[in-house]
Amino acid sequence: DDGGANETDREECKGCSCGVIRTYLAARLFHGSQYKDAITEHIVWQPNLPYQLEWRLEIMNRKRIRRPNAASLHDATDEQVPKLSGTPDLRGTPSIAGMSNWLQAIGHSAEDINKVNVIHVAGTKGKGSTCAFIESFLRTHGARTGYPKKTGLYTSPHLMAPEERIRINMQPLERGLLAKYFFEVYDSLPQLHSVYDPSKELIQRGPRTLQLWALLAFHIFIREGVDVAIIETHHGGEYDATNVIQKPMVTAITALGMDHIAQLGPTIENIAWHKSGIFKRGAVALSARQDQSLEEVLQKRSAEHDQVVKFVDEDERLPKVALKLEPKVQRKNASLALAAADAFLHKTAPQRCSDLSPADIETGVAQWTWPGRFQVVTQERSTWFLDAAHNDMSIALAAEWFAEAGKKIDYRGAEPLRILIFAHINELRDAEQLLDNLAHALFKHEVRMDHVIFTTYEEQDEGDGHVGDWSGAGLAAFSKVWKSSKASGRVTEAVNIPRALSYARDLAAKGPAAQILITGSQHLVGPSLRILQS
Repeated sequence: DDGGANETDREECKGCSCGVIRTYLAARLFHGSQYKDAITEHIVWQPNLPYQLEWRLEIMNRKRIRRPNAASLHDATDEQVPKLSGTPDLRGTPSIAGMSNWLQAIGHSAEDINKVNVIHVAGTKGKGSTCAFIESFLRTHGARTGYPKKTGLYTSPHLMAPEERIRINMQPLERGLLAKYFFEVYDSLPQLHSVYDPSKELIQRGPRTLQLWALLAFHIFIREGVDVAIIETHHGGEYDATNVIQKPMVTAITALGMDHIAQLGPTIENIAWHKSGIFKRGAVALSARQDQSLEEVLQKRSAEHDQVVKFVDEDERLPKVALKLEPKVQRKNASLALAAADAFLHKTAPQRCSDLSPADIETGVAQWTWPGRFQVVTQERSTWFLDAAHNDMSIALAAEWFAEAGKKIDYRGAEPLRILIFAHINELRDAEQLLDNLAHALFKHEVRMDHVIFTTYEEQDEGDGHVGDWSGAGLAAFSKVWKSSKASGRVTEAVNIPRALSYARDLAAKGPAAQILITGSQHLVGPSLRILQS
């Protein structure tokens, strides 16, 4: 209620999941400039309201709440997470703090979460792909044997629409149902009814954005009665909001690397310590192969919970030839997923159910999909390569994939035009260093770019094309980095994503064929994919 709604509006909206006020409140879940398309769609459900524009602008301009400093953390009953001796420093407020209290307020106990049979996945690279492979293998097994009948999948961030984060049998939750469940959570947490105030005691502040998403996912999976819930951590593990899970069935760690250093670092061993915080007593502990020092950290951490972590090598049961298993890292992700699915079925499946069959595995790979990761879109003479790589580890893999996949396309002797579209805006990462690493990786794999287009996260092509101060400085810095590297290509700056793609299309039209790599961020790849598919 910002003064724009009258008493009648308020009364009409009390029981309506798509009412005016409730739509406004739902924006707490979808706030932030990167979600504005979804917000717009929610708001325009009420097209005849005179105050629609004001609300829309307010919601559009709302920024994601920043994590408060550790110094501002007050005691939070049993939810306060102390710093244990010998552990890495914790920066900021533990995201797990408050989660049990808020779940209880919604009406869920720890046992309720345990009953949804959780497979918990952490790591630096490949978490989403691995979770999707696990879901696909289990869903295929369920189609043949009847178990599991219903799968739940929670991942973040979303690529094109918020509802992608929470899926039932791989289908994003229908928007109206998502709104219904959201307001069940909202109505149970009075803290959400006012502006987030970091000066309040932790429990009274209410959940931040990712905590709210995790609460919503748990609520939905419990209400929907899923047989398995595959849960991807947000950033870390030990203090992650999703780690409120006490008794997962299986835990799995994907490839580890240097990312989210400000929260989890400064060393990669620190990062391994945080990620392996999902290991629990009684839960199978799995990991992709890691460097020796990291495997030692994981072994020690699993032993703390009376478990022996199993390091998973490439699974020979996977199809020898499959486009879904390219590049090679996807075969590693699928192997870890197979191990997790096997372990889950051995622990939970009825005796009448068999193990995963060769046909289950083949079908599971064939039906697997994870948009925005090593994705190829072909349009006439142009081949678009999209990968939401956003850290040093993943950007090198994106360059290798682009090089190898591009070589396999037969242009009958013609040389395709090669174009890069790049954007990365993140105050916690060195965007210029990320771009420099991409340039060196492309050079290493002998990829010569003809054109390079730097752009922003802006999805709308509106106004006079003016670039804001920050964006302008960022684009200029990108151009400087590229020109000083060994990489090739004529550099162009585009003020928004539509203009970047339009310019790439114009360039492609002048040659016999074109290969266009779009990478650097999910917030670039998602809108780009939406434009390409429109």
